[in-house]
Parts: sequence; C-alpha cells; structure tokens
Amino acid sequence: MQLQVARIGKPHGIRGEVTVQVLTDAPADRFVPGTEFVVEPASLGTLTVESARWNKDILLLAFDGIETRNQAETLRGAKLFIETEELDEDDDEGWYEHELVGLEARVGSRVVGKVSGLHTMPVQDLLVVETPDGKEILIPFVEQIVPEVNVAEGFVLVTPPEGLFDVNAEDTEGRASGENA
Repeated sequence: MQLQVARIGKPHGIRGEVTVQVLTDAPADRFVPGTEFVVEPASLGTLTVESARWNKDILLLAFDGIETRNQAETLRGAKLFIETEELDEDDDEGWYEHELVGLEARVGSRVVGKVSGLHTMPVQDLLVVETPDGKEILIPFVEQIVPEVNVAEGFVLVTPPEGLFDVNAEDTEGRASGENA
C-alpha cells in the first residue's frame, strides 16, 4: 500500500522548483535528495528529489529533470506517495488519513456519518465527517472530542460539544447560498 506524503502546489521561481503541501509529520526524513516518489497521476512517472529547502513555512522541492517553470507547472496538483513498508506499523502515536476514511462516526451508539477525510492543520487536525444527508462537518481531532478511534471495528467515537454539528451545518449552508461571500 502507498501513503500520500505531499501534494504539489504552484511553481516557485524560474528554475523548476515547486511548493508542496506537506502531509507527513517527518518532512526532514521524507524529502531528502535522492528520494523517489510514486506520483499520481501515473502519467507523470516517478519523481526524484534533487533538492529541498524551506522558504518561511513553505517547503520547496526541485526534482531531477524538471528545470523550468513550465515543466514545474505540469506537476501542479500531483500527489506524492511512498511505499508503506517503510513505516513502523507499531506506531500508536496517530493515524494516517487512509486508516480513518470510511470509518463510521458515532455519538454514543448513534451513527452520525462517515469519515471522509483528514485536514492536517498547524494547530490541530480536523476530521471531515459526511452526514447521511450529505453535509460536511469538521470535527477537531483532539482526544477530548474524539476519545476513541477503533480502526479494527470501523468507527470513531465523537463526544462533540453542544452545537458542533449545528454550527458546522449553518456555515456550510451559508456558504452554499452565498450569504457569507
């Protein structure tokens, strides 16, 4: 199985560097020169890191064979993957998005939706839960609100503060109707 570690953003400068959205907690280990990534879409082949550097909070990567801004532009939106055999399977420190997506979100014994994603943020991560009526709810992924993640049994237990689902639903409806534009 493969694990996504980054998504390529826009080109940076004229020498083929690109910005990346980092999706790993160990960027210093993942983005070293010589590292080869499996790329989606597959039509881009594999990419090998030539150099990596930080510009403020943004990671900039250069890849072998990508030497111009125009070549870098063709990579925009591509996803970078590593093979999961490299990972320590005994790591109880956290979960990867692919482990969480598809799990039922439960409040007590009541199913309130399914996990459809994980937004990794600087301060705290957010679970994305899709409700049965198609609304997207963002839930802070902290122990007080998500006290149990049971991948084996296929669920996450959520103890949301009062109104969490209502506030998220109102925000989504407001944006959809253009009220908060």
